[in-house]
Amino acid sequence: MFKYILLIVAIASIGTVQAQNKITFHIKNTSTNEPVKGASAKIEETNEVLSSDNNGNIIIENLKNGDYTLSISIEGYAPNKTLFKVPAAVNFIEIALQSEMEEEAEEMKEIVVTSTRGTRTISNIPTRVEFIAGEELEEKANMKPGDIRMMLNESTGIQTQQTSATSGNSSIRIQGLDGRYTQILKDGFPVYSGASSGLGLLQTPPLDLKQVEIIKGSASTLYGGGAIAGLVNLVSKTPTEERELRFLINGTSALGLNINGFYSQQFDKIGLTVFASHDRNAPYDPADIQLTAIPKFERFNFNPKLFVNFNENTKLNFGINTVFENRIGGNIDYIKDENKYPDSYFEKNKTKRISTQFTLTHKFNDQESITIKNSFNNFSRIITIPDYIFDGLQNSTFSEISYSKNGEIAEWVAGGNLYTDKFTENSQTAFPLRNYNQITYGAFVQNTVKAKEWLDIETGLRGDYVVDYGFSLLPRISALFKINSKLTSRLGGGLGYKTPTIFTEESERIQYQNVLPINSDFNKLEKSYGLNFDVNYKTKITEDISLSLNQLFFYTNVDNPLILTSLPNDLYQFVNINGYLDTKGTETNVKLGYKDFKLFVGYTFTDASIDNNGIKSQNPLTAKHRLNNVLMYEVEDKWKAGLEAYYYSPQKLSDGTTGREYWIFGFMVEKLWENFSIFANFENFTDTRQTKFGSIYTGPISNPVFKDIYAPLDGFVVNAGIKIKI
Repeated sequence: MFKYILLIVAIASIGTVQAQNKITFHIKNTSTNEPVKGASAKIEETNEVLSSDNNGNIIIENLKNGDYTLSISIEGYAPNKTLFKVPAAVNFIEIALQSEMEEEAEEMKEIVVTSTRGTRTISNIPTRVEFIAGEELEEKANMKPGDIRMMLNESTGIQTQQTSATSGNSSIRIQGLDGRYTQILKDGFPVYSGASSGLGLLQTPPLDLKQVEIIKGSASTLYGGGAIAGLVNLVSKTPTEERELRFLINGTSALGLNINGFYSQQFDKIGLTVFASHDRNAPYDPADIQLTAIPKFERFNFNPKLFVNFNENTKLNFGINTVFENRIGGNIDYIKDENKYPDSYFEKNKTKRISTQFTLTHKFNDQESITIKNSFNNFSRIITIPDYIFDGLQNSTFSEISYSKNGEIAEWVAGGNLYTDKFTENSQTAFPLRNYNQITYGAFVQNTVKAKEWLDIETGLRGDYVVDYGFSLLPRISALFKINSKLTSRLGGGLGYKTPTIFTEESERIQYQNVLPINSDFNKLEKSYGLNFDVNYKTKITEDISLSLNQLFFYTNVDNPLILTSLPNDLYQFVNINGYLDTKGTETNVKLGYKDFKLFVGYTFTDASIDNNGIKSQNPLTAKHRLNNVLMYEVEDKWKAGLEAYYYSPQKLSDGTTGREYWIFGFMVEKLWENFSIFANFENFTDTRQTKFGSIYTGPISNPVFKDIYAPLDGFVVNAGIKIKI
């Protein structure tokens, strides 16, 4: 009997020993495989807290049979949760922790920035680049599916300036500089310059965009003249093996309709993307002043693109972008019945934009490649107002050949390009024609090197020869300092230039009427230099709370800027003044995340001034203080909701008066299912309008003289729609 008792005790003891399995967890760095000591480990089910030793080991024993969760956290690393069982199949388990910087790079591995001409991810580029991509791009597209104006205007340090009260035309201002100093690219091609910059922001829907890359500060070294304030690169989607078929239908309370469709797919060696859209709006006058806040327009976009992979080393893509639009603003009675109200004010815009994009890339080996690019841009625009017609055609080309070599330490890019820009005006009057034919030859070289583990440096040098205006040498340098896993900093600067043109915000406001042509014997290149410095801090406060801070300081100086000057007999001429334009200030960006909530707070301080023969004045239409506040709530694949608040401080106007400060509030909500979603956006629900502050014109309504537009005219607008993904 005693033997059986001993046997039962022994069996029970064995079961107890099995239930008290000893498990060793080895904590290591995912990149270096080095042990991570001092990591805090909590067993969620028992609340027991342990710490890894000098060898990175955590030993757990005396646990009852069952399922457990081990939560590991340590400063500088992304948190980790590991599930394990007792009894365990093995008693030694390795856990690899990823540093927060590596985690960010991993998240951004598909966000390869192309604007800097390299192949690095966003976290490893010395040049400061901001981007809008993925879900953020889709959220902003919900707010205004027909164009990218609002998407850019809601970014810190960027303001879209409306240049026409009735047609709605707008230009982009970066850090207080006029729109002509910003270069807008499509997939690296400068197709929105000269005459074609007009209405560009209003004619570009966002549905076929993969990402938007923004470089603030002098970037002329990268793509040539025009990027004094910075550049915006609109990057199109590319096909993948998985088919993408999307449709977006949106309607607005301001009598607008947007219908967009996008298709892409890769078939073995052939890929294809096709984007088509139809946008229209009825004339809209919320202020009931008989003038349009939103003009009547109808627009068609069609953008097909072909991708050919001849083999692993040679790839070609060719695309066509087209826009056809008729737009008319002004007196609503005239728009509804032109014959009944013949003496009313109106502004008609008829535009046609056709551009091609060709890129051929050949890789010699894993490190070396050559790229050939070409684009052709045909843009025609007819502006008609009472007693005046502006009719012009622009044909421009861009050709480039570049060689790149990517090593483990250094990356080189070198090449040359040719840019032509020919404008021809059709006029039946005796007024001098504004025709021009600009030809620019350029050569560039750029090097990005990992000088130290904590230091990356990017240097570039470009030389441009502009026929009739001479040679410009454009150096630039940027440095990325990786102080630790949480703290980084960038410092950069460079020179820039802008070729004189009549196509500016000032002349756009008067439809180019009575503006004398540019004269290369009288006018000269605007030249600039700029500097920027930023500090970026990112951390996980707790497992659920994340914090990101970015502080930027900027300065740009433009020598002998081109200013539209009034002459006798109601004539205007662009003159390079004896002085300078400079803008300096700061941008502060804070991003706070808590579970499904994200809070974005941005503040911009801009001090932009003009010195004309020693007389200094504030640059008009520049808000000195601006606040961007966005609170987002997102349950993945189920709900999205956002609340926005934007503040603009008083702005000096071109007539010497000062505009009022104002706030704009908005709310967006989207419900998502597997293959479709519905959304609604309540933009400017407090109905802030400049027409509430006073009249936007002087004189009779039949011949109005418009004041500067510094606040919204359309007021409270609701848009709602459906997105379908098949």
